[in-house]
Amino acid sequence: MNVVEKASSQDGLLEEVFGAPVRDLYAQAMGPGASAALVRALELRSFLVVAEEQVARVRDRVHEATAADRDMSELSADDLRFDAQWMEAALAGRAGYVAALGRLLRAMPPPGPAARCAERLTQPTITTSLPPAPADTCAGAVRKAPS
Repeated sequence: MNVVEKASSQDGLLEEVFGAPVRDLYAQAMGPGASAALVRALELRSFLVVAEEQVARVRDRVHEATAADRDMSELSADDLRFDAQWMEAALAGRAGYVAALGRLLRAMPPPGPAARCAERLTQPTITTSLPPAPADTCAGAVRKAPS
């Protein structure tokens, strides 16, 4: 299965956040200077695609086994129990990937203004030196204590 070609439930969100279609985002992630956030987001998306494919396969298998035109003598409680366990695991994996992707996208700095703000913080500083202060005529002299 090619995860780039397969759709995920979070593609719209990724396209909104990164401003490009998913296929283009994968191309950007392979290029030089790709942001760590983009690379991680697409990695999570790839895992999510696999998890969603697992959910769909189990769902389809259960639908096929319980189709109205199937012979009821072919139903197996053991098979359905196994499919229920498999579905639980697949849904838990999917939920974990969706949650991790959401956390990653919320933790990303906002595009644009934050970068300009950082540039202002790195402006060069000007250092100046003052001329030496004039020496006091009494500098270093010890005063006598009043008697």
